[in-house]
Amino acid sequence: MNKHKSDRWHALSSEAQAAVTVRDYGACSLGQLIAETGIEAGQLAAANRTAPELAQAWIPGVEIFARTIFPQRHRGLFGEFARRDEGALARIGLWPHQWSAARMFAQTAKGFHIHPPSVPAGTSPNEWFQRLFVAEPGNFALRRYAEEQWDVMFFVQGRAEMILREARAGLPRRTMRLFLDGDDHRGPNNAAVVIPPGVAHAIRVEGSEDLIMVYGTSTSFQAEFEGRIASEVETAALPESWQKFLG
Repeated sequence: MNKHKSDRWHALSSEAQAAVTVRDYGACSLGQLIAETGIEAGQLAAANRTAPELAQAWIPGVEIFARTIFPQRHRGLFGEFARRDEGALARIGLWPHQWSAARMFAQTAKGFHIHPPSVPAGTSPNEWFQRLFVAEPGNFALRRYAEEQWDVMFFVQGRAEMILREARAGLPRRTMRLFLDGDDHRGPNNAAVVIPPGVAHAIRVEGSEDLIMVYGTSTSFQAEFEGRIASEVETAALPESWQKFLG
């Protein structure tokens, strides 16, 4: 038991010794959790976004706000999505033009998809995003909600992992990885997420339960404005023998 660390795996074969690694259980910084390991949505919803480390990790325009789910004994539960004139969506001046629902089966994933940002004529993307998110981040009237698709996602059932990746010109390449719970798992991770255009997003279902989402968009759905990035995970390949038979 007191052997030197280098001798810890001496009883394994040489091949196993060469292959073995040890998981690092050391404490990660907040920035590492958000960008790499993943963080509970409730922690982000309750966090002070002006704190230096969080401000450096946060993707501009992304909003994460908590929802309260009320149990109704012997009947079920109740939870509001959002109110037009108060709360997070009222603060940023976003009220969806279209509402939709989606179901993802257990153990499936939606690959990265992205919506194109709208930039005023005569302005470069770099200049526009610098004005929108750096120079005047609180001027929500500048946002072009009617010309570009912003998403606000709510989770009704199941558990999800969401990954956001900054892809807009001139902004730092940041990643946010978070875990959210549906209304049937009442707790701090009952949260909604606002995703700006130009931010790629992917969702993976956690656990053995289907995921049900309700989401609003600032514009009506247009298939040509939904770009796909690394979405091969959505393609269910046919068995090799089937492909051979089909030629």
